Amino acid sequence: MIDLEPPGHGGLTVGRAASLVGVSVKTLHHWDGIGLVRPSGRTFAGYRVYSDEDIARIHRVLVYRELGFPLAEIGRILDDPDADAQEHLRRQREELVERISRLREMVTAVDRMMMASRSGMRLTAEEQVEIFGDHWEPSWVEEAEERWGESAQWAQYAERAAARTPQDWKEIAAAADALHADLGAAKRAGVVPGSEAANALAERHRAQQSKYFDCTLSMHVCLGRTFADDPGFAAFYDEFAPGLAVWLRDVIFANAEANGVDPETAEWG
Repeated sequence: MIDLEPPGHGGLTVGRAASLVGVSVKTLHHWDGIGLVRPSGRTFAGYRVYSDEDIARIHRVLVYRELGFPLAEIGRILDDPDADAQEHLRRQREELVERISRLREMVTAVDRMMMASRSGMRLTAEEQVEIFGDHWEPSWVEEAEERWGESAQWAQYAERAAARTPQDWKEIAAAADALHADLGAAKRAGVVPGSEAANALAERHRAQQSKYFDCTLSMHVCLGRTFADDPGFAAFYDEFAPGLAVWLRDVIFANAEANGVDPETAEWG
């Protein structure tokens, strides 16, 4: 699609606005649809465009979203006529300072992880199969490291793995087996995504993932997409019940939405 902008209209079309602020066109359309950021100008041909004020609002939305605010709350903050701009800036600064502190702690954790013996981070292939069962593929660990080895979550996983004993892993594996059995039973019983029972299973699944790294609702949505879309993950889950991978994705999505996270725009991190 060609992004035409006649000279002198004083605004950016959605494509150029998305490129400027570093989000997708789909995200801007979503924000427009929910009234969070609507393009206020128009081209000579009648197309809606983003003014400088609209772009500034997008940047404020991005700051609040980075700080973990739900989109609905961001909208209320930005549209509050009694809002104190200086107070919001002070609050943003405090949140950013706290985040910097957490990131520094993560860097320290990565440093400790790098100093750990690599042999201490892994069970042997034989131990993995013994603990996790015959369906377990030891190569999955190496594949996961190739895919996510540079991420903060992998560093968190590696540090936790280095401190765990074979008995710890046995307990984690037993909990995972029980969860998978319960997920399969719920799917066969016709439990509906978004129901109280389904949401409880979603949170239980997220807690299981958090044994490896701190799994936020947004991260959980991304994992749900992977479970359904990746043939390896889908085959793994579908062994417990036909169609379980897609059902689990829908359960995760519904739970995230119930907690203020939009599955359509959820991102890793």
